[in-house]
Amino acid sequence: MVSNKAIAAIAAVCIGLILFFAANPFGVMAWNSWFGLVQKADDATNYDTLKQVEDTCRSMISSYESDRMTYEQYKDSDSSEARSWAEQAKMRANRTASTYNNYILENGYVWEGNVPKDIDDQLDYLE
Repeated sequence: MVSNKAIAAIAAVCIGLILFFAANPFGVMAWNSWFGLVQKADDATNYDTLKQVEDTCRSMISSYESDRMTYEQYKDSDSSEARSWAEQAKMRANRTASTYNNYILENGYVWEGNVPKDIDDQLDYLE
């Protein structure tokens, strides 16, 4: 039979651990770090995550290239309306480049240095 002192000691340890991980910045940091590492390992080995990241990158690259080509086609036009189309395409391309570059920074660990050839490291801003 377990004594009352043993039960009290186990309860005190449990309460102490809960307070350490819930109310202490170092405990919260340790907790988040551990589960962050677990999530990163899961994402790096999970085919669905890899496919989602690759598909998202390819979609953004396609959108960027479409807007970049529109910009290149109309930027030097004699028509003010066509130049307006070019400017709008430039803004969309630069917004996509910004989103893509941040997405690559946040999800680059998925490939662990083995980036597919059709996925760019970054998209350049149009000037």
